[in-house]
Amino acid sequence: MKRTEAALTHNGSAPRSARGSGVLGKRGAFLSAAFVLALVLWSSGAPSTLYPSYAVKWDLAPVVITSIFATYPLALIVALPLFGNLSDLYGRRLVMIGGVLLIALSTLLFAFAPHVGFLFAGRALQGIGSGLAMGAATVSLIENNPRSNPRFASTMATVATATGLTLALFVSGLLSQFAPLPLVLSYIVLFVLALATMTTLLMTPSDRPPTRHRWRPQAPHVPRGIRLSFMIATLSVVLAYSMGAIFLSLGAHMISAFAQTDNKAITGALLATSAASIGLTALLLGRVPARAQIWAGTALTVLSLAIMVAASIYGSVWLFLSWCLVGGIAYSLTFTGGLGLINSVAPKHHRGATLSFLYLIAYFFQAGTAIGVGALASSGTLSNAVTAAAATLTCLCLLAVILLKLPARGGPQGVDPLSGSG
Repeated sequence: MKRTEAALTHNGSAPRSARGSGVLGKRGAFLSAAFVLALVLWSSGAPSTLYPSYAVKWDLAPVVITSIFATYPLALIVALPLFGNLSDLYGRRLVMIGGVLLIALSTLLFAFAPHVGFLFAGRALQGIGSGLAMGAATVSLIENNPRSNPRFASTMATVATATGLTLALFVSGLLSQFAPLPLVLSYIVLFVLALATMTTLLMTPSDRPPTRHRWRPQAPHVPRGIRLSFMIATLSVVLAYSMGAIFLSLGAHMISAFAQTDNKAITGALLATSAASIGLTALLLGRVPARAQIWAGTALTVLSLAIMVAASIYGSVWLFLSWCLVGGIAYSLTFTGGLGLINSVAPKHHRGATLSFLYLIAYFFQAGTAIGVGALASSGTLSNAVTAAAATLTCLCLLAVILLKLPARGGPQGVDPLSGSG
């Protein structure tokens, strides 16, 4: 299996047939793709510590806050089917630049929002930009992987996203608490980072393929032979993203209620512990088989859901902190395991579209989780909303276990997609 995986990934790198010159080489392209993933998660998490301030400023109910959060994955759901294959046609670098440009524009909508409608527009623009950038950046990590181990790319994808989210939560919390213009400065910092990322991308080699094809929307499609692996990998990422939806949309509200504080620095630091645990766990997963990560991540997700429910019932900030840590480890295992599995079996000429389809499904569940939990919290109690979400996600964990136990089937070129290390 290891030899077949190496053939599929070309030692983690499926080189494009045409690479132009650039100040930065292949390693620079790899690091630039990691920066893009970090920026995407920074933009996603930047508003999280500020949601309580928006709620006070415009008298917003929990369902409005979670709907603002859900606008991001909903925009991704629209963008991914339309543009998921763009990087396969025009190169990873060009698509990443376009996505980062939209993220930069979204920060201006947030920074100077005169009313709540601008927050929805900003999240939509963030979602479209992330939809363009995320799939292209993930594939770029695979194709420019400097290591012979193909799992290194998926590990770095998790570390990059965790780093971006950690910094977003921690820095935005500090700025909103101690700096002037708390609802503006965090987005100005993000705007500057987006410009720096685009500058770095422009210095990387061109990876536009020599054969030009006309773009047209592509219906979601999974190549034959990898569909069981795709289902397992996608469900694993769904578990991670759904947990993240609860954490990022209601986490600040839960801290405010449990700790009885409106200190944004404390809120940001507590939220950042989960993101930090995601990245630290990913650093230890380089040699762990993808399928083993999914098994462990599913089990820890069930445990973290139980802690989450207990924290909401008893209103304990210490239980909340425990949920942050255990949930962060579970997120890292399920996300890295899911990406590692799909990276090992997806045909190189279809990687961009396959990963975009995976992200499409994951963000659909993330949006549904955020809106559902927000609606239940607005009409009832926070603990009831969290309990209902935990019950639903536990059912998804059971489904993941069932799929993992199914007999393996032949993948592309006779490969058994569930055997070996993934």
